[in-house]
Amino acid sequence: MSTEAVSLDTNFDETLKSLFGDADTVLVVNPSLEVFRTAMETAFEFDEELPTLQVLATPDVLKTAVGDFILASQVADLIDQDTLSLRTTTDIARSSLFVSDEQMMTVVPVDEGLSGLTSTDEKFVETVQSAFDDDWDEGEEFSLRTPPLSRVRDTLSEVFDEEVEDDFMTMLEAMATVPGEDDELDEVTIALLVGANNELLLYDISRWGEDVGLASKATFSRTKTRIEDRGLIGTEKVPIEVGRPRLRLLLEPDDLEDVDALAEQATAA
Repeated sequence: MSTEAVSLDTNFDETLKSLFGDADTVLVVNPSLEVFRTAMETAFEFDEELPTLQVLATPDVLKTAVGDFILASQVADLIDQDTLSLRTTTDIARSSLFVSDEQMMTVVPVDEGLSGLTSTDEKFVETVQSAFDDDWDEGEEFSLRTPPLSRVRDTLSEVFDEEVEDDFMTMLEAMATVPGEDDELDEVTIALLVGANNELLLYDISRWGEDVGLASKATFSRTKTRIEDRGLIGTEKVPIEVGRPRLRLLLEPDDLEDVDALAEQATAA
């Protein structure tokens, strides 16, 4: 049997790129949150054609992972491309495994890093793959409601303009996770702050958010009130021909003009 011990702590993403590049199908079994995040981020940024990815994880891992909008929207993109499938099971008591057509990799945490064993023994890999095929078939499909990141970007540019899209992505990329610690900055807050930075109407940004699947208009309205009370944005009434005036979003204070300062102010508030 061809089995090799490898250290994955500094090159885990490179190891995954090599695995993805050599495989038609990769089954990921019982990933930890850290392993799942790295695998999904690596897949999202992969420049070549991805294999079919099947992830069989515990419900808690997937629910926690998709609580981060950045990661969830990347995962949604992979699902939308028919590259990724997610299923859950509670009947797993093993280390994280990556099983491709030609090799199997066991991932274990060691000294705050990642280490593992890889095997390319044909019969062993086939046995492992066969054993987990049944677990995959019996797993429950995991439903993800977050919109794909590409859809968010494209519709921002289409509905508004490229500057609004650039502002949104600049703020998003400035955050490690969304929401971050203490939920201080979520995707709806970012959208509203970007709307204020571009003096958009609350009606327009909230309608876009609901149409794209980001959040309901009611959620946008509640979030607007919350961050307005914190002094991050203001509003002015804009008369319309029929009906109640609409609200234009404005930054507060007036000299807070760029999105980098906006992100810093929002996080500190």
